[in-house]
Amino acid sequence: MGKRVWGGLGKKVMNTHRILLSPGLGPKLTFLKKLDENDLPSDFVTENQKLPYSGSSGKVNLALDGLPDFTCLPGEGHHLRGAIIISPSYDYLERAYDDAKYGNFLQEPYLDIILPSVLDPDMAPPGKHVMSCFVQYVPYNIKGGWDDQKREAFGDAVINALARFAPNIKDIILHRQVLTPADLESTFGLTEGNIFHGELSLQQLFALRPAVQWADYTTPIRGYYQCGSGTHPGGGITGSPGEMAAKKILSKW
Repeated sequence: MGKRVWGGLGKKVMNTHRILLSPGLGPKLTFLKKLDENDLPSDFVTENQKLPYSGSSGKVNLALDGLPDFTCLPGEGHHLRGAIIISPSYDYLERAYDDAKYGNFLQEPYLDIILPSVLDPDMAPPGKHVMSCFVQYVPYNIKGGWDDQKREAFGDAVINALARFAPNIKDIILHRQVLTPADLESTFGLTEGNIFHGELSLQQLFALRPAVQWADYTTPIRGYYQCGSGTHPGGGITGSPGEMAAKKILSKW
């Protein structure tokens, strides 16, 4: 192990306590931006530079003047209280992925939708609602790069896809927030807009996550551990990476 992490605690505390840090950030953000590369082994830096992050996401948040009316199940009801998926076929999903894979603008996005204000009315004024649309697959490296025009076109594509199944949606939108992969990166620190801090592919799972020699939550810096979704077993809001990292830390305490 190389250098050791130090905290901003007083000397008295420093002399009686071991200092540990365990950031929940992704590997690239942690080691290539938050730390000085000169403090890390060159092979470790190279491994982080090579980590794949494809499979990027986008987000469209909507403020609504009512509830969407789905043609498959019209009216209000318990079906609006859970997750709503727009992905009518395998072919639809493959086309969405192909668009992103080749850096093209997606026309038929996969949508994972929730209406949190149905469960928690305090999230919106009386009679109003908020809708969250998580979108796959949105290219980070879109041809020509992301700009305001492409961002709005992306938002339009999401609304158009939703309108196929909830025709009233365009009439009840009060406001929308469109977040591209680049926005997710700059706003929330999600490298390339990847919510899992790296691909969940075979070459990035188990003892290969994030890299062979650093798959046990340790890093080249003593007292500095990894605990985010970029570590085993990956993302998905399970809390498992943090739990397993904590066990590793306690075993070294």
